Amino acid sequence: MAGTEKPPWGVVQWGMVVDADRCTGCKACVVACRSENNIATVGAEASAMGRMMDWIRIERMFHGEYPDVQTMFVPMLCQQCGTAPCESVCPVFASVGTHDGLNGQIYNRCVGTRLCGTNCPYHVRMFNFVQPKWPESMCNLLNPDVTVRNEGVMEKCTFCVQRIRRADLDVKVNKVPTEDGQLRTACVQACPSGALLFGNLNDDNSVVSKLIKTESERTYRIGAIEYHSAPNVIYLRPQKTAEALGAL
Repeated sequence: MAGTEKPPWGVVQWGMVVDADRCTGCKACVVACRSENNIATVGAEASAMGRMMDWIRIERMFHGEYPDVQTMFVPMLCQQCGTAPCESVCPVFASVGTHDGLNGQIYNRCVGTRLCGTNCPYHVRMFNFVQPKWPESMCNLLNPDVTVRNEGVMEKCTFCVQRIRRADLDVKVNKVPTEDGQLRTACVQACPSGALLFGNLNDDNSVVSKLIKTESERTYRIGAIEYHSAPNVIYLRPQKTAEALGAL
């Protein structure tokens, strides 16, 4: 019947679930992200000026008063918004949405206006103030699947889009679909406590979709109401009870 076919867009919606109860703040995700995506080290001087280049950071939050203080770690990365505030202000369409629900960044279009960074409520877009450099001994360690960005462009988390596109090509060549959980971002792969999960939010049988349903009372999307950004990173509120901590 006409109108029942699935549209060519939105069939796959990549998303991530972050369990704040499981995050220990070890920053293994930060290290893995830097290694996978060729993120250059800016140095102490630039860091002191607030010009860090991390695509994912760990926010540390404290609740209560001394001595009854609880610490919570919240990984913050690009939320891959469904209605991204960064896309609407880019004058050269360097920040665009993809067919599988990612906020793509086209580096060779970017002219460095930094409007997207200004309009991002999550402060997860970084600007290359200087030409990235690596020691000669480390040049061979760069990931050949990831573009090395030049000075004067914005960059951010891409959900390791190179892994997603590689998986898409493997499906076309091998004619075997990618199983749920087989495709993981670098941060998800490196997380020792299983605080990060990645998958297709449009698949009711995926691990992320099932977790969102079973933990519906704990789920929330940062800034979804305030900014109407429809983020595709879903957080699980911490439940600091003896039963919850014993189950970890």
